[in-house]
Amino acid sequence: MPPAKTPDMPTYEFEVILAHAGEVDTAMADRLYESGCDDGTLSSSDGIVSVGFAREADSLEEAVRSAIGDLSSAGVVVVRVEPTDRSVYSQINRELTQR
Repeated sequence: MPPAKTPDMPTYEFEVILAHAGEVDTAMADRLYESGCDDGTLSSSDGIVSVGFAREADSLEEAVRSAIGDLSSAGVVVVRVEPTDRSVYSQINRELTQR
């Protein structure tokens, strides 16, 4: 679950690319919402499924890691995170490829 929101907490925007997640439909959207991804937007283009997040957290790393945890609890596999701050994303993507 995302951390509790506070008035001073920054919002971080990033996109998470999922492994083949099957059909993008209402059931999948509901599963993501129920797992804590209510701050994400599910999309699919050319067979690539992603979730764009605007997540409040104390840090970018906390935001990304909590989103990955929420997605995992929904039964989807994260392939990569699209970078804006390359140092944090690169570290997380290295960890994802080592699984």
